[in-house]
Amino acid sequence: MLDEILKYDTELFLYLNNLGSETWDWLWLGITNKFIFGPILGLLLLFLFQKNFSWKGVLILMVIVAIMITFTDQITNVFKRGFERPRPCGESDLIDQMRFIAVRCGKYGFFSGHSSNSMAVAIFGGLLLKAYYKNLIYILILVSLIVAYSRIYLGVHYPADIVCGLTFGAFSGFMFYKLARFLLSKYALKK
Repeated sequence: MLDEILKYDTELFLYLNNLGSETWDWLWLGITNKFIFGPILGLLLLFLFQKNFSWKGVLILMVIVAIMITFTDQITNVFKRGFERPRPCGESDLIDQMRFIAVRCGKYGFFSGHSSNSMAVAIFGGLLLKAYYKNLIYILILVSLIVAYSRIYLGVHYPADIVCGLTFGAFSGFMFYKLARFLLSKYALKK
């Protein structure tokens, strides 16, 4: 059963990965760049500060976001080392059938850290700002899905890596949102 799922996962990966074009490679390399999260986080914190949050609240949120990203990133590494599932770009029998355009391959890929981190930020920020920007969460989730797809496009993750990363990220984002609401209500909401 697991072998069949992995076979379908590989077939879906090859299909999605081969939809790429050299014309758009630069765009997908930019989307997957980890530095894209800085401006997004900065904008979210600016939006929060403009609403009901004091400097103290924004500081609490910055610490929580740093802990959340560290948490999702480190748990991702635990899973990668635990499962030791090679990335598609590390599979010698796939390399001739796929497009590999990433800067480096990495060793293990289950599950995607980009997917988990981007979805955690999307859920966390979207829920915190829902009262002020009710549709923002959908935009942030769309951005997260685009970042997740970029990992398939570049040839470094299978679809199952992405789905599991997105799921873990959504769970993490919600969990840290609950923690943030508790800490903000106790220490930092403007009166």
